[in-house]
Amino acid sequence: MLFYISLVALLTFLQVTPIAADRPTVYIIRHGEKPSDPEDSGLNADGFKRAECLRDVFGIHSPYNIGYIIAPRPNRYGDHRRSFETVLPLAIDLGLPVDLSCKRNQVRCVAGLVRDFDGPGNILISWRHGRIQEIVEELGADDAPEYPDERGVMLGSQLQRRSQDMDSFDLIWTAPFPYEEITDIRSEGCPGLDTEVLLTVQG
Repeated sequence: MLFYISLVALLTFLQVTPIAADRPTVYIIRHGEKPSDPEDSGLNADGFKRAECLRDVFGIHSPYNIGYIIAPRPNRYGDHRRSFETVLPLAIDLGLPVDLSCKRNQVRCVAGLVRDFDGPGNILISWRHGRIQEIVEELGADDAPEYPDERGVMLGSQLQRRSQDMDSFDLIWTAPFPYEEITDIRSEGCPGLDTEVLLTVQG
């Protein structure tokens, strides 16, 4: 009888307790390349090329299994739209809306969307690079690296610069549940835009 009660209690616990394997992995990217004109808040030609490239990088035949896409909400004047433009072609391919619930500085809002999502699929966040570290920290990471302004290799929390002339628009950060660390950083590998060197960080 005691064994039966213990078995029932165990099954009940498993039914109500989230299992890490069932929780989505979060992938975070920076918006695509931007114009030199600070008054232009959209993408430049390379940025639109990157947006097209992401259709293959994160598309239906990729290993990323994207089921939810988040980007900051453009304002009524169309400002802050780069992140949305970056993932729009992909979202159309996948038949997914882009969640624009959060303004570009509302990192707590973004973390809330991640926690509320229960699948299916994984999460892709497209955001301005200046807030990516804060998003990761809000998700639960204690020692999140800064997203680099310039292209380099991430080792732990340190950035080794490869070229001062190469801005970093191509990095994919991977944060698996419970989102306490970035376990992998790699290039999107877009032809004609990105270096062929693979960038990774483990634990």
